[in-house]
Amino acid sequence: MHKASCNCGAVKVEIAGEMTAPNACHCSVCRKQSGHYWASAEFPKSEVVIKGAEAVTWYQASERVRRGFCKTCGSFLFFDAMFQDWIAVAMGAFDAPTQTHLTRHIFTDNKGDYYEIADGLPQNGQ
Repeated sequence: MHKASCNCGAVKVEIAGEMTAPNACHCSVCRKQSGHYWASAEFPKSEVVIKGAEAVTWYQASERVRRGFCKTCGSFLFFDAMFQDWIAVAMGAFDAPTQTHLTRHIFTDNKGDYYEIADGLPQNGQ
């Protein structure tokens, strides 16, 4: 069981399945929403239980994607690919050590100009 939460504790997440390997998204939307690039891991929706769901506000980022954050403290928690069977959970929200590491960077063509990606992981431009 993996547990995550927002900064104020109004939203708690429990994930029954295995921890998946996270990626780092450098797209302009993730950067603006998170303040930097955003690291998350994808899980089957059937394995994710959101407690305090009434405290989650969903921002409709596109026709296919919505992003969830705590309406009390503003923590950016979820990337929901609405027509897929998975949801991404922010790596920074996990309460305990995750025992995992980033596996790749995505949308690197849109990364900020104020940093370099120098960890040697694979990069997908788009």
